[in-house]
Amino acid sequence: MARPLRIEYPGAFYHVTSRGNEQRDVFKSKKDREQFLSYLESAVARYGAVIHSYCLMNNHYHLLMETPVGNLSQIMRHINGAYTTYFNTKRKRSGHLFQGRYKAILVEVDRYATELSRYIHLNPVRAGITSNPEEHLWSSYRQTIGMTETAKWLTTSFVLGYFDGEDARDKYRKFVNDAITMEISNPLQNVIASTILGSNEFVREKSQELLGERKGDRNIPAVRILNRPTIDEIIEVVKNEVHDESLAKKVGIYFCHRHSGARLREIGERSGLSEAAITQASRRFRLEYESNETVRRIVGLVEAKLNMSVVET
Repeated sequence: MARPLRIEYPGAFYHVTSRGNEQRDVFKSKKDREQFLSYLESAVARYGAVIHSYCLMNNHYHLLMETPVGNLSQIMRHINGAYTTYFNTKRKRSGHLFQGRYKAILVEVDRYATELSRYIHLNPVRAGITSNPEEHLWSSYRQTIGMTETAKWLTTSFVLGYFDGEDARDKYRKFVNDAITMEISNPLQNVIASTILGSNEFVREKSQELLGERKGDRNIPAVRILNRPTIDEIIEVVKNEVHDESLAKKVGIYFCHRHSGARLREIGERSGLSEAAITQASRRFRLEYESNETVRRIVGLVEAKLNMSVVET
């Protein structure tokens, strides 16, 4: 049986799920869940992912995710790959952790954003783990309704934007809670060909725009990509803008780690550091950036010089 098409383009929205092999648990501790969330955070920072909603269950997870750069595959390789490495190393095991490829459904967001966010947040209730979504600590629900502080890497404003007024959080909470007592259909029942969730017009548009005459090709390219600076471009800009050699190295590592999309091994080879040292150096510089006005000004100059642009492929 052919695998579902993987459709990628800038600005796409997806409902993403990934399950453990043989339905086995992929999250066994608080530390596991915290570590996974750290990979969502780094996917936002390094690859431009936008996470709108999430829920971690024991043997799978759900995401409502946007890809401004059109790089879903790259983002998911990072998230699932990094977490698998962590999980296997911690438990002295090897092999696949997740069951096959992740499942990503392309979503007509204006039609389904709120329904999918609600569906994601109600997973623990449907599974009988909790009686209401507020009790589940490992989803974005509590942050979305304002019960807890919102993580910097999580975007709640988009979904809340569909609920007008200053009481948007309360309206969203009622919207979610209403589904516990009412007969609300599963929005994923309307998915077409295990690939697209949207109106007939949306399905036709994306099919014509992205697939064209290549209906048998399972390797559909993105229509457009958003340029991300290469390691060479970052090094050149930093060299011109930062004249202190020690600071320039730290700035260069930070930008390569968070914005180039390059693998840690590649960055390490260019800077003479191990993969772990690259991550640590980037985190240390982030703390320096947050507390030092001069460093923030320098980062702003480099960001301006590395302005990204959209190009046709």
